[in-house]
Amino acid sequence: MAGMVILAAGLFGMMAVAYANIDVPTATQADAQAQASTIYYADGKTEIAKIGKRRTIVPLDKMNPVLRDAVIAIENDTFYEDEGISVPGMVRSVWMTVTGQQLQGASTITQQMVRNYYDGLSQEVSIQRKIKEIFVAMKVDNELTKDKILETYLNTVNFGAAWGVEEAAQAYFGKSAAKVTPAEAAYLAARIQQPAWSEEDPALKHRFGDVLRRMATVFPDKYGNIAATATFPKVRKANDKDYSLKGRDGYMVSEVLRELKAKGITREEVETSGYKIVSTFDRRLMKLARDAVVNRMRSMSAEFHAGLAVVDPKNGRVVAFYGGEDYLTDPWNEPFDSKKQAASAFKSYVLAAWLNAGYSLDSYVPGNKTVPAVLPGQQKGGIRNSHNVGPAVNLITATAESVNTAFVSMAYRLDQEAIGDKPENHPGKQLQVVKELAEAAGLDKERLEKDIHEHHYQFAIGSALVSPVEQAAGYAIFANKGLYHPAHVVKEVIGKHPETGKPMKVLVEDKTPKRVISEQAAADATVALSEVLKSGTAAGKGIGRPAAGKTGTNNDEKEAWFVGYTPQYVAAVGMYREQCRTAKGKVVQPRYAHCPWSRYKDTSKETKYTPQKPYSEAYEVSLGFEGAGPPTEIWRAFMMAAHQGKPVEQFPPRANVGVAENIVPKPQPKPDPVEEDPFGDNPDNQGDCILGICGDDDGDATIDTGIPDDQGDPFGDGSQGNGDGNGWGQDNGNGNGPPGGGPSVSDPLGATTPTREDE
Repeated sequence: MAGMVILAAGLFGMMAVAYANIDVPTATQADAQAQASTIYYADGKTEIAKIGKRRTIVPLDKMNPVLRDAVIAIENDTFYEDEGISVPGMVRSVWMTVTGQQLQGASTITQQMVRNYYDGLSQEVSIQRKIKEIFVAMKVDNELTKDKILETYLNTVNFGAAWGVEEAAQAYFGKSAAKVTPAEAAYLAARIQQPAWSEEDPALKHRFGDVLRRMATVFPDKYGNIAATATFPKVRKANDKDYSLKGRDGYMVSEVLRELKAKGITREEVETSGYKIVSTFDRRLMKLARDAVVNRMRSMSAEFHAGLAVVDPKNGRVVAFYGGEDYLTDPWNEPFDSKKQAASAFKSYVLAAWLNAGYSLDSYVPGNKTVPAVLPGQQKGGIRNSHNVGPAVNLITATAESVNTAFVSMAYRLDQEAIGDKPENHPGKQLQVVKELAEAAGLDKERLEKDIHEHHYQFAIGSALVSPVEQAAGYAIFANKGLYHPAHVVKEVIGKHPETGKPMKVLVEDKTPKRVISEQAAADATVALSEVLKSGTAAGKGIGRPAAGKTGTNNDEKEAWFVGYTPQYVAAVGMYREQCRTAKGKVVQPRYAHCPWSRYKDTSKETKYTPQKPYSEAYEVSLGFEGAGPPTEIWRAFMMAAHQGKPVEQFPPRANVGVAENIVPKPQPKPDPVEEDPFGDNPDNQGDCILGICGDDDGDATIDTGIPDDQGDPFGDGSQGNGDGNGWGQDNGNGNGPPGGGPSVSDPLGATTPTREDE
């Protein structure tokens, strides 16, 4: 008897010492209160998706009391009376641990809470861990109220489809924890034992019945008849739309995550911090963007690709875009990822640089050959146009008609002024004026510099690679009086203060604009660009209110553009076509908008090919149309729908900035015919030639086209070019620029099309 007393005293003494030496951990486990962040549309109310662990922490008074009763009844019916542990349960648990049996069913709610919540309490099966858990639970029970313990537990525990009772109620029943029914509460309580049970698992249904019976036993006054009246609830099908990159939402989510990463907020932080992330995307405009692209491309094959990006010029927000139908099957986001030759849609930056340098729209520029005639980087035969516009045109006509020779000559003249010498003698300084302006308007510096090095003055007519998003933000300088805001997709990120728990802003958009060109230069550039839709390459495709823009088409019509704007929106549309070819030259159709690497739709059957050694690869081929075709039509469809109900805003009036800088002489009007001598020998009078071909004012036997006599074919290859006047070679006269190509793992710029060096 004495020995037993001494042993018991020693045992309790050791327990007392252990209890005194164990402190409640101050740190919580990383996942204990990790919450998914929610991404919203620009209104800050309409949810796009949740990213991360499904948990929304709510206070106990925001949970239906029946939910708390159900959990207590099945998990720990003495919760409000015990001291954080159950002695019978504790003895049983220690015995199961010593004998190697599974630890389960013996822990109180308090023990489960401390095990899942506090740092330093591992999940390992050991007697040491179990004893530490018991002592911590006892101390927590002394330091925290029962309601606080239960609140923490219900916000921490795993319910299978979600962590925490609020998200679980949303996942299974589409309602908050405050509105669950008794049967739904019993269902959630039943899931705690085995969160991995499927919705229709027989074991889950049996456990559900156990919960009902326990509720009737523990709380007879409240739930005495529940076992007879409650039925197994109807559960929503697993819906991970809000928590994945599925569908079109995935394109928005991926761009938000990419931008946050660039600003120092990692995906792990997003997944665990419970942020409210407000994007720049307008839900209505996103739908209109999709409709505009899909409706126009409905008759086209999957070989055709289109990217549409829309920016608010007043702040740089990407308010809409169309990137594809399903991010999971095709993660290539067309307006953000596809970088293609800008073609003549780049000429607007040359125009801006010209006006910003102090030269006016009244300047006369070359219409049929460049000045000088030979330029660094030109193709054989020089840079030409697709149609004859005469030896000299003013800048408005040059813009409207997309005259290549004019813009290349303008870029050369700007270099002359900047360098003070012949630019060909200073290759490192060529095109710096235009490049610096384009860079200030948001185009990628590295791509611009690389293109100048490779193509020299062809850079001025669009050989550099750009994306639709870059173009939309770049053209905003014209719509926003010369001011530029970087394109961005996040308005703000709101978190909780670590101490007070009150909302605090983690990230806000930069609202400070950068001046790229003068307000007057922007106004005059808009005058010229407006003419494109009135009498130029996109004539007749206006939107019934003030609008301006520029077409673009590159070599062989492989890529086509329209970038246009109003004071409210800037929209850029870029299109290209990729043909999927096997090693033997067989053409196969794209699968989910990209070339299949396997011969089979079920890629598990593939034995010969791999993603690294694919069955087919993409080759860029001709679209068969120009920028004034489908790209302008998509732009027009979107802009007309987007502006419905919006007030008509006018562009600023022409500012008449600068002075005329005539690179070529201004054309002189020809004298009126001399009626008194209709058959005379006046060389300017052709009235006496009524048979055959008349001599022209050169005195030769050809009709004067404004092209030198030895260049009757302005392309040197018999090509007719295109009516846009934007191309080179057959269109822009180059053909040796990077062909662009489509998405490629090995080439992030998308240049996958083979090309000959002398093409």
